[in-house]
Amino acid sequence: MGLYRRWRQLRLPVLQICGLRTVREATVPNPPHWLAERLGLFEELWTAQVKRLASRTQKERQTIKITLPGGQKVDAVAWNTTPYQLAQQMSSTVADTVVAAQVNGELYDLERPLETDSDLKFLTFSSAEGKAVFWHSSTHVLGAAAEQLLGAVLCRGPSTECGFYHDFFLGKERTVRGSELPALEQICQKLVAAAHPFRRLEVSQDQLRQLFKDNPFKLRLIEEKVTGPTATVYGCGMLVDLCRGPHLRHTGQIGGLKLLTNSSALWRSSGTPETLQRVSGISFPTVEELRAWEEWKGEAELRDHRRIGKAQELFFFHELSPGSCFFLPRGTRVYNALVAFIRAEYTRRGFSEVKTPTLFSAKLWELSGHWEHYQEDMFVLQPPGSDRLASSLSVCSTSHSTDTLALKPMNCPAHCLMFAHRPRSWRELPLRLADFGVLHRAEASGSLGGLTRLRCFQQDDAHIFCAPDQLEEEIQGCLDFLRSVYAVLGFSFRLALSTRPSGFLGESCLWDQAEQVLQRVLEEFGEPWDLKPGDGAFYGPKIDVHLHDALGRPHQCGTIQLDFQLPLRFDLQYKGQAGVLERPVLIHRAVLGSVERMLGVLAESYGGKWPLWLSPFQVVVIPVGAEQEEYAREAQQRLQAAGLVCDLDADSGLTLSRRVRRAQLAHYNFQFVVGQKEQSKKTVNIRTRDNRQLGERDLTEAVQRLLELQNTRVSDAEEVF
Repeated sequence: MGLYRRWRQLRLPVLQICGLRTVREATVPNPPHWLAERLGLFEELWTAQVKRLASRTQKERQTIKITLPGGQKVDAVAWNTTPYQLAQQMSSTVADTVVAAQVNGELYDLERPLETDSDLKFLTFSSAEGKAVFWHSSTHVLGAAAEQLLGAVLCRGPSTECGFYHDFFLGKERTVRGSELPALEQICQKLVAAAHPFRRLEVSQDQLRQLFKDNPFKLRLIEEKVTGPTATVYGCGMLVDLCRGPHLRHTGQIGGLKLLTNSSALWRSSGTPETLQRVSGISFPTVEELRAWEEWKGEAELRDHRRIGKAQELFFFHELSPGSCFFLPRGTRVYNALVAFIRAEYTRRGFSEVKTPTLFSAKLWELSGHWEHYQEDMFVLQPPGSDRLASSLSVCSTSHSTDTLALKPMNCPAHCLMFAHRPRSWRELPLRLADFGVLHRAEASGSLGGLTRLRCFQQDDAHIFCAPDQLEEEIQGCLDFLRSVYAVLGFSFRLALSTRPSGFLGESCLWDQAEQVLQRVLEEFGEPWDLKPGDGAFYGPKIDVHLHDALGRPHQCGTIQLDFQLPLRFDLQYKGQAGVLERPVLIHRAVLGSVERMLGVLAESYGGKWPLWLSPFQVVVIPVGAEQEEYAREAQQRLQAAGLVCDLDADSGLTLSRRVRRAQLAHYNFQFVVGQKEQSKKTVNIRTRDNRQLGERDLTEAVQRLLELQNTRVSDAEEVF
């Protein structure tokens, strides 16, 4: 039975009762019957768990040793003492600021009893892990409010790098309106004020199915994700949700919460896709922190790349090509400058640029494994006149018409074909192939947003085929590539080593060797990095790269990934020095990532004030009067002939000072003002966009200096001119 039909059987309250006129009038309607039934079962199971723990503590009272932060060792009672009790013993400040614990490296609820000798650490909101726990707890509050106010059927509610969201189902026709967010937020705040505790309950699979018998989405997740005999659920007020945790002690630890956006999302578990509603938000331990974030958010909105793109006429979007960007001449100038920068690095670092097709047979994606794991994100089509077999488009299909085609969402399979098209020798390795080919991904319409997520884009995508003993040197080269490019762009960054997941493919010894190589290279590299056990891809470990822009926001653009599986799938081989066939290792590598997304990140980081080498507004020539217009055009042509971007502002309707000010507001790096004196001496009077007056310079020398500054890609050309 489809999820929608299952949902209709729940007999939810009439949704029209949620028509809201003002926040003051917003009241919680009578909750659906299944909320009370689910809560009743949870309370019954919770009572039984409390009794079991109490009995175990009495019968098996055991003293355990706990190592506190700082190295102090204290005694505790197994199945009784909690991390929060130990935090209270340390100090009230520690107890008031911690949001979760780490017990022997495992994230842990503060109120969950310790079970054995443990190394205990505490997490605060200031850490990335602490924020994740805090925001994950906040999304449970949002889920509870959505259930009570909207009769929502909850699907998923993760934390993100900058907040949280919750996806839920309201039916085929019902959506969340922006006007409803204040009422939903008000109920969240009431739940926060009530300080409901988060209670962790371990249940069997049968009990899970009974708890969520009225939620077909949770039942699907239980079927797909719960592989052990038990799993955990959390209760919070009337909410009961399937979750690993950990969570805050209670909702009252959330000092400030704000809901931000509403949009659509897509349920893409196995079965028929369903349209969901997504509400996102942000929260902090104090109201003051929320207010500071709102001020920061206001600055970020002024820097929104969509606003800058429109104001500077860089790019636009059109409903007739959703998820694709139209780059105007000025935007194309920035785009091409970024690509030229990477191409120059490719030449210096021994990469060979290639071009590969955009359209491939589905058989390629079956061979690479992407058809099984990625088909829903691909654009699939049939050539004119071919049989349009419905089964060839089915999510569950495993065989396809020979003429089923798909637009490529990534370049790696094509590069494998390129490596394999003729015999290879060890003398050719490492083979570094780079490709700016256009990629297409079938992103859900609700997830599209400016340049940050597109259906059509290009990457500075490269793949390195190397021998195992070349791996360390190649990874060092990839990291140096990252550092060099990010330094020019003005980004700081942090690295993370993600190791094998539970479902990894390949031999353990190969993974051990690769992870040791990556760790050794990271330690020698000298930049800060984190270890993320189990976060690697199924085909190999990886180094995630998080850069930070001028506002301190993280962006994951670059990546370095090892791949043991594609060389196996494509049977890639080369003749080694001993004359026998050997298998190469594949490195997936990107620095900018999506060029479009990086352009958006840069627009916001610079606030539209582009460095000279990227700038679509390098120079504007301003004649003092009509008599100097001819010389001004001559200066403009000289600059353009040298390859510089130059405009002319000869608007006689504005005074000189107004035109200079207009150029500065438009963020022209330089203004060349020419009057009678400059005309007679073939000079220009130079000002910067920050109104620094550099004085009179010879035109030829000025052009030459600009070229030097552009070619060296300095970030402060106005200061060092």
